[in-house]
Amino acid sequence: MSDPDRHGFEEFVAARRQALLRTAYLLTGSHEDAEDLVQVALVKAVPHWGRIADRPEPYVRRILARESVSRWRRRRWREIGTDHLPDRPAPDDDVADTVTLRDALLRLAPGQRAVVVLRFYEDLTERQTAEALGIGVGTVKSQTRDALARLRVLVPDLEEAVATVAP
Repeated sequence: MSDPDRHGFEEFVAARRQALLRTAYLLTGSHEDAEDLVQVALVKAVPHWGRIADRPEPYVRRILARESVSRWRRRRWREIGTDHLPDRPAPDDDVADTVTLRDALLRLAPGQRAVVVLRFYEDLTERQTAEALGIGVGTVKSQTRDALARLRVLVPDLEEAVATVAP
């Protein structure tokens, strides 16, 4: 990587790292996994930097979303369910709503979760979301519809919870 390319990449990482980490956290539900996911995405973006330098964020978001789904597929067979959960202190109402939404989001299929995160958290249009995920706009629409229906089942007071959590 040439010095100007390296400098541009480092500027991008410095400017957008926190936003990428937030997106990755919403995709994975874990701070550690989010860190790993962003690291993998940035490593995969480096070889293509000369081509994507003018608009790197959509490309990196696509890597985040696709890698998140791939990681979930690789890991899911290793997860072990349990009937007993460790004791946790009761969170206050705002934190409880945030935790409820995060937990519900994590119960969505990875593709649905990626669509919801990109559409509603990253505020991308249907077309931008489709481009980021490499899928059709119709698929974005159906995934969004199905994900919102599932979230309404998981969190019956979804509109109220979102209103208390929204900035």
